[in-house]
Amino acid sequence: MPAWGPLPGTAVRVRPATAEDLPALVALLADDPLGRSREGADLAPYRAAFDRIDGDPAHLLVVAADGDDVVGTLQLSLLPGLARGGALRGQVEAVRVRADRRGEGLGRALLRWTVEECRRQGCALVQLTSDLSRPGAHRFYEALGFVHSHAGLKLPL
Repeated sequence: MPAWGPLPGTAVRVRPATAEDLPALVALLADDPLGRSREGADLAPYRAAFDRIDGDPAHLLVVAADGDDVVGTLQLSLLPGLARGGALRGQVEAVRVRADRRGEGLGRALLRWTVEECRRQGCALVQLTSDLSRPGAHRFYEALGFVHSHAGLKLPL
């Protein structure tokens, strides 16, 4: 079981997302230039995705909550592989902090929690991708010790 609880240095708690959090999570995903063009108002596909994520113990949909108020989120997937001697990898996706709470250190605390959770789970490394149009996000991740080590490629289907 993940180490749920307070994010160090904040009044915010990290916990598993619930279906009741979906409207707030979708709002976080839509609250940036890329998200505005790719996220929708219909919650049905998000509910289906939530059910798939929630039903698989290798995937964690995480919420940063200030009381009942959702102020951040990310998804952590634990990926087994043969490479690197059968290493387990932590894959981080969809990191978001609500716009009015940015600059408080919540994103940094949430990513540090994620790295520690990956260590606790036995991961050999933590990886993530970030869109090339987000140089501020790249600086944020680099300040946390992430390095540009690979070029990511995608094929939309």
